[in-house]
Amino acid sequence: MLSQKAKYAMKALIALARADGKLLQSGDISVEHKIPKKFLDLIFFELRGHNMVHSTRGRHGGYALAVPPENITIAAIVRAVDGPLAPLPCASVRFYRRCSDCKDEKTCEVRKVMREVRDAASAILDNMTLAEVSGLSSSGKRTAVKRARQRA
Repeated sequence: MLSQKAKYAMKALIALARADGKLLQSGDISVEHKIPKKFLDLIFFELRGHNMVHSTRGRHGGYALAVPPENITIAAIVRAVDGPLAPLPCASVRFYRRCSDCKDEKTCEVRKVMREVRDAASAILDNMTLAEVSGLSSSGKRTAVKRARQRA
């Protein structure tokens, strides 16, 4: 399940994408999207660490995207704040870790199913950009969803 933190991160980044380079203050984003300001500030701190946003201090400061929205995938946002997309560590590609209770990974039915879940989520989220979700791209998010459904 997507965490509230990831949901807020997506909302905040969509707002920044739509601002088209203009600095937005976290307080304004907080009010407009009903995100607790202290929580949003912590989210922005994490997103800065992943080079998705940059901040400018001062009275006229705020946050802006550090890279174009076409270069930020939804999967990257989720991974930045929530970690792996996979529901189990043994099903993860980027954050793989063997389960302690597993006798044989190659024949584990649970791992196989969770790997399919991870692959399906990745097929959509790794191919959907912040620009598409923000309505800034002509291709639109439906394209990525249709491609993923056709593969399944």
